[in-house]
Amino acid sequence: MRLVVFARRLHEGWRRKSNAEWRHFQSFEFADSTVTVIGLGSIGQHVVERLRGFGVATIGVRYTPLKRGPTDEVVGFESDAVHDALARSDYVVLACPFTDRTQALIGGDELATLPPHAVLVNAARGGLVDTDALVSALRTGGIRGAALDVTDPEQLPGDHPLWGLENCLITPHTGGHTPKHWDRLADVVADNVTALDAGGDLRNLVASPDDR
Repeated sequence: MRLVVFARRLHEGWRRKSNAEWRHFQSFEFADSTVTVIGLGSIGQHVVERLRGFGVATIGVRYTPLKRGPTDEVVGFESDAVHDALARSDYVVLACPFTDRTQALIGGDELATLPPHAVLVNAARGGLVDTDALVSALRTGGIRGAALDVTDPEQLPGDHPLWGLENCLITPHTGGHTPKHWDRLADVVADNVTALDAGGDLRNLVASPDDR
């Protein structure tokens, strides 16, 4: 999990290994930190589930906060609520759909609201983040780091400045790809076909904000 990579500074360990450098470095505490998950659909809820046992506090951001959720606290997408959550966050995970409302959801103001030690993880869509503002925050120490499975633009050009930032981990939109990926997709399609016939609820429905 990318959060643990930054908490334990494993990327620094990998860098030192590549240099055959045996020299200790200080890690961070993950326990007692606050993780904000923006988007409490199926992906966001699975992220929260996997955080159990780490001893972290969780804040969920969703369109319908009255529905609550698996996090310790749930807030809505109103600007004041989001900024209050960001100001208290050590880690932020983006797991919401890309819509007109969420485009550039994390921009310069939001990055400035985060504490300097905060880490941003984007496992949703690149357009949720203002890339230029993110580059600036990573370069100037506005935030500690970012882990991106998606980018804007995508694919990321070879000369893009994000590639050269040691505090930015990048994977090429492979976060959901495992040997069981297509089996899971087939299960979702099969379940949705059955639900359509029975008039039931569809899985992974993006059009309805109530499930996020």
